[in-house]
Amino acid sequence: MKVLRSRLYEKEEEKRAAEKQADYERKDEIAWGSQIRSYTLHPYQLVKDHRIGLEVGNVNDVLDGNLDPFIERVLLGAESAA
Repeated sequence: MKVLRSRLYEKEEEKRAAEKQADYERKDEIAWGSQIRSYTLHPYQLVKDHRIGLEVGNVNDVLDGNLDPFIERVLLGAESAA
């Protein structure tokens, strides 16, 4: 019974390792241009969220913590997708 249990445990560990490897291989490359949001401060001011396609011209307001437009767009986008 101990041998059977250890073999089942080994099999389960191999399955988990394979799933973890598959998840790792699906990850995108971390490179320039793969960011979620970009902040341009000079020569003009613009915050652009690349996931939801939102551009905000008041950078200081966003840097001070006003993320409401981004949150609203994400929530509205999630509702329309459902």
